[in-house]
Amino acid sequence: MAGNTFGKLFKVTTFGESHGNALGGIIDGCPAGITLDFKKIQQELNRRKPGQSTIVSNRNEPDKVKFLSGILNNQTTGTPIGFIIYNKDHKSDDYSHIKNIYRPSHSDFTYEKKYGIRDYKGGGRSSARETICRVVAGSIAKQLINHIQIISYVSSVGKISINQSYHNLNLSKDNIEKSPIRCPDPEISEKMISKIKKIKKQGDTIGGIITCIIKNVPIGIGEPIFNKLHAELAKAMLSINAVKGFEYGSGFMGTQLTGSQHNDFFNKDGTTKTNFSGGIQGGISNGMDINFRVAFKPVATIMKKQTSIDKNGNLISIEGKGRHDPCVLPRAVPIVESMTALVLVDYWMYNKLSKYSLIKKN
Repeated sequence: MAGNTFGKLFKVTTFGESHGNALGGIIDGCPAGITLDFKKIQQELNRRKPGQSTIVSNRNEPDKVKFLSGILNNQTTGTPIGFIIYNKDHKSDDYSHIKNIYRPSHSDFTYEKKYGIRDYKGGGRSSARETICRVVAGSIAKQLINHIQIISYVSSVGKISINQSYHNLNLSKDNIEKSPIRCPDPEISEKMISKIKKIKKQGDTIGGIITCIIKNVPIGIGEPIFNKLHAELAKAMLSINAVKGFEYGSGFMGTQLTGSQHNDFFNKDGTTKTNFSGGIQGGISNGMDINFRVAFKPVATIMKKQTSIDKNGNLISIEGKGRHDPCVLPRAVPIVESMTALVLVDYWMYNKLSKYSLIKKN
């Protein structure tokens, strides 16, 4: 299976399955001499792990990361960083009923047709549990580019949305994290939680949107033509399980405006009066806040009867079993941040190697 590596200079390759012995990865290209804060890495993993609240999966995983190489006395050595996270609470019997059945909107059918075999236990490699490796790598990337602030939060669940600019929200980490759904608006947060609990009781699932704001990005991050910053961010986000859409700046709403309404006119200092460009112009950061939104579909596993087919093409009835998220959004927030950090750290390293210096914002 190809496609298990992300990044060009700061590369992460992940391995493992949802119900295997462990998941882990290799980070290649991390500079030497970086002092790592392991407490922060574990905090990021805790934000992603199951069992955090009543609105996520109750799988009980400690998700403790063990580093195997590339670190000496808390400092990176410049050699590959190997890490592993052991699975502790996998219940493979929950999936025995789908051994010969293709679940609707899962990767069961496509994996088996492509490879001739699939791991039916929790989806195997296609499970969102693989993202735990991205969070480890992303938390290290965050520490390399700690001058850049990455803030993500849940901005909508189903039809319940925050209908105000992020400028008017309290986007402190403490404020976002005190909400089980990771929504910075207390009133909207309660409505979202109530909606998810109602959907869960019905045996169903629901999707929504995560908004990401990136502050303090220097001018000049990104390469024109095929390596545009927004294109790399889009690829990173669309590689996350359950993601169905990506938009930055004005996004699709911008199609409803005229050019005179949409253009970001300059101030004397080079900033812009508006930010419909989303902090990126010509594929290159312009010094304004970068903002984008990521759409997540409802979780495909539902506790309701559905019609599907088995390996022989027979129509059958199937119903979900086991422990599943009624909504992936709260646990996906640190994943979005981690993938963002992995994109930015790659550009940061490229610019450090380049003969051109980054233009600092005045």
